[in-house]
Amino acid sequence: MNVEEIMLLHQGGKLETTLKHPIESMEDLAKVYTPGVAKVCQAIASDQDKAYELTTKKNTVAVISDGTAVLGLGDIGPRAAMPVMEGKAALFKQFADVDAVPICLDTKSTEEIIAIVKALAPTFGGINLEDISSPRCFEIERRLKEELDIPVFHDDQHGTAIVVLAGLLNALKVVDKDIRDVKIVVNGCGAAGISIAKMLLGAGAENLIGVDREGAINRQNVYDKHHWTEFAQISNPHLEQGSLSDCIKEADVFIGVSAPNVLKVEDVQNMAKDPIVFAMANPTPEIDPALAAPYVKVMATGRSDYPNQINNVLCFPGIFRGALDCGATDINDEMKLAVAEAIASAVDESELNEHFIIPNAFDKRVVECIRKAVAEAAIRTGVARKKALTSVY
Repeated sequence: MNVEEIMLLHQGGKLETTLKHPIESMEDLAKVYTPGVAKVCQAIASDQDKAYELTTKKNTVAVISDGTAVLGLGDIGPRAAMPVMEGKAALFKQFADVDAVPICLDTKSTEEIIAIVKALAPTFGGINLEDISSPRCFEIERRLKEELDIPVFHDDQHGTAIVVLAGLLNALKVVDKDIRDVKIVVNGCGAAGISIAKMLLGAGAENLIGVDREGAINRQNVYDKHHWTEFAQISNPHLEQGSLSDCIKEADVFIGVSAPNVLKVEDVQNMAKDPIVFAMANPTPEIDPALAAPYVKVMATGRSDYPNQINNVLCFPGIFRGALDCGATDINDEMKLAVAEAIASAVDESELNEHFIIPNAFDKRVVECIRKAVAEAAIRTGVARKKALTSVY
C-alpha cells in the first residue's frame, strides 16, 4: 500500500457531522433549537425512554479505548489510537448505518474508565470497548455490563471469538469432523484467546487446551493471573503440560492469537489428519501459509491477502444494528452464539470449500442475517425492550 495515499486519506480524520434536516430559516432554527427544543426536553424528562425516539441515542454507539492495546502496536496512547477508533466508527456507518463516535481516554485506571463510560452512557445506545489491555479489559467490561442498561461489547474479545467460531463451524464441515470430538489448541491466552476458548467450549468443544509463553494452562498449576486460574478450571481436561510443540501433537485444530512464526512446520506435521490452522497474528501469522499449505487442510489468517480472513468487521456492525433495532440492554452469550451460526450460514453448502469457509466483509447478506439473529436471541432471552424487530436503516 502507498504510504502517501494512506496519510492523505487520513488528513483531518475520516469522519464528519452532517445534518438530517437543513436549517434554512428562522422557523427551522426555532424548531431545531430554542424555543421549540424545550418541548422535546420536557417530553424526555417525563419519560426517559423517549430519548430513544427523540435523540441520536437511538442509533449511536460509543467506540471507547484507552490506547493500551492498539492493533499489533501495543500501548501507544489515546492520541495515537484515535485513527483506529475513527476507522472503527467508519466501518459501523459503512456496513450497518450505525452512527459511532470515537472516544479515546487519557487514563489507564480501571475505575476511572468505568466511571467515565457510565457518565457518558446517557448519550449512547451502546458501548463498543476497543483496544484495552488485558487483564483490565475483563473487569471493565464485566462491571459496565452489570451497571449499565445498554449493550456493552468488547470487540477484541467477543468479535474475534464469534468470527473464529463461525469459521471453525464451516471448516469442520469441510473435514467432516464434530466440534465435540476434536482436539483444539488455542495459542495466546490474553483477552482474545480466552474469549475464543470460552466461545468454543460454549459451542460444544470438550478437549480444548490453552497455551501461552509459559506453556499449557493447567488447573494443577498456580497462577498470579485470575483469568488464567478461572480458565484453567474449564479447559485442558486431560491435564496436558508443556510447550506448544508438546500440546499440538494429534490436535485437529490450532487457533493462534499470539505472535509471529511460533508454529513450526514440524508442529503442523504432528497434528491429526486434515488439520485446521487459524493463524491470526497480524500482520505476520503464527506460521507462513505457504509453508503450512502442504500439510494443512483448512488455513485461515487475519489478513485480507489470503483466503479465509478472520475479520471482526464481519460481526460488530450487524451485532449493534440488531441490538439497537430491538432496544437490547445486553449482548449475552446466546446472542453471540446466534451471530456465529448466522455468519457460518451465510456460506452456502454449494460454495463451502477449504478456501471459502467465511463470507466476505462486503457480502450484504451478512449484516442483515446477523441483525435478525441478534434481535431474535435478545427477545428470546428477555433482554430486548421491543418485542419485535424494527429498523432505522
